[in-house]
Amino acid sequence: MPGNPLTDSKWAPDLADSVERMVGKVRSVATDNAVKASRGIVFGILGLMALLVAAPLGVIVFTRFAQIVLSRVTRTDHATTVWLSYLITGGLLMLAGFFALAKRHPKKVNDETGK
Repeated sequence: MPGNPLTDSKWAPDLADSVERMVGKVRSVATDNAVKASRGIVFGILGLMALLVAAPLGVIVFTRFAQIVLSRVTRTDHATTVWLSYLITGGLLMLAGFFALAKRHPKKVNDETGK
């Protein structure tokens, strides 16, 4: 009679294989997905922190670079190149903000005209 542990010599290994298969399925469904999600959250937070540090440093480097270029191109005093670099940097950041604001909401389609 199959399945009877008294007469089937392969009952114990078959049962161990079944238990191992079921534990592997449960682990792959629950644990692997949880590990992927937690890694995504951790690396996302690390990336956001790096971006929060890099963005202001990039603005500072760009402003200083603009000051150097403007001092060589315009041949003016230091104070003039400083406020010109601030004006250029502020204008570029303002344009980036306008672009981001325009992309914030999708354009609504008018049902009558289709535009």
